[in-house]
Amino acid sequence: MWNVWVTQEKEVGRSSVQIIAGIDLGGTAINYTLVNAKEQFLIQGLCEHPALAKQGPEICLQQIENGLKIAVEKAGVGLGDVVAAGLDTPGPANANGVLSARGSTNFVHAAWAGFDIRAGLEAKLRMPVTYLNDGNAGALWGHFNIFGANSRETTLTVVIGTGLGGGIIIEGEVVKGRVGFGGELGHVLLPYQSIEAIAGLKPACNCGRTGCLESVCSLTAIERSFLPFFLPQYPGHQLGAMGNLHNAAKLVRGLAENGDAMCRQIFQVQAHALGLFFDEMVNTFDPDAFIVGGGALETREEFQHWFLDEIRAGMPPQREEQRGIPIYVMPNGDTAGARGVAIETLKQARQSRLV
Repeated sequence: MWNVWVTQEKEVGRSSVQIIAGIDLGGTAINYTLVNAKEQFLIQGLCEHPALAKQGPEICLQQIENGLKIAVEKAGVGLGDVVAAGLDTPGPANANGVLSARGSTNFVHAAWAGFDIRAGLEAKLRMPVTYLNDGNAGALWGHFNIFGANSRETTLTVVIGTGLGGGIIIEGEVVKGRVGFGGELGHVLLPYQSIEAIAGLKPACNCGRTGCLESVCSLTAIERSFLPFFLPQYPGHQLGAMGNLHNAAKLVRGLAENGDAMCRQIFQVQAHALGLFFDEMVNTFDPDAFIVGGGALETREEFQHWFLDEIRAGMPPQREEQRGIPIYVMPNGDTAGARGVAIETLKQARQSRLV
């Protein structure tokens, strides 16, 4: 498909300025970035536009195009300078961007079921479009930021939010898997029973299983499992008095950052769960680095360092040669998806000699 587009571009010509767009489509908002052939980002920070995803594909794709026009104007370039676009979305979807026939939490309109969103956007924008799920896109951005776009290192990224996403980069290439579910790190099962602080707890995951990484390391885990488990141990705690676990869960991070004992313990359990998971990944991939991002670490650096130290404290003993694999905090976490898919698209555009 890329070769067809390259042939067409040679026929009609393009501006000498060649820009790649990165488009991060969520359920309610679209975030944009633009990168040039020198790997320089032309938009700093968030550049958001309403998604209108609940109104179905036709309206949402038009919104993406409208927002892209705003983004290029903000960056001081023209829409004709954009030679290709990268799109990332939450799953479930296959590696080619066909959304699950069973629907999606973020795309609830019936017309999204089985919809080929990559091909739809490609037809709308009249330019080549690549697709990644948002976890893989974020992982690519973290990898690029640390090692560069053309690196051969291996990294594993976890993104802690309402759920837990992530991605695996092996020798510079994102792992997509047979049908696009590669890197679904949130649904790797853990030996959670070895975390002493939650002895007796059986953490349920949204996927229907017990003990997935997401079931002990996510905002949902705090609401569903940890607050009901820990609040009886802290009678009179302010979160218990709220009477609403959903709202209370959103306050745990801030209280933990400010030293609240129960909330610190909750984050310590999550860090130790990551330690167990990283140990499994050390013995599976022997990576060059781990990266942790998401809303859980949108905190002051002091708390970030404490959390990373607790991850290491939760890792079982390792071989001397495997100790000390660095753990990084994801930079620019709110723009990670758009930047990651832009970098992937830039790489494909180079391979196709579009840039």
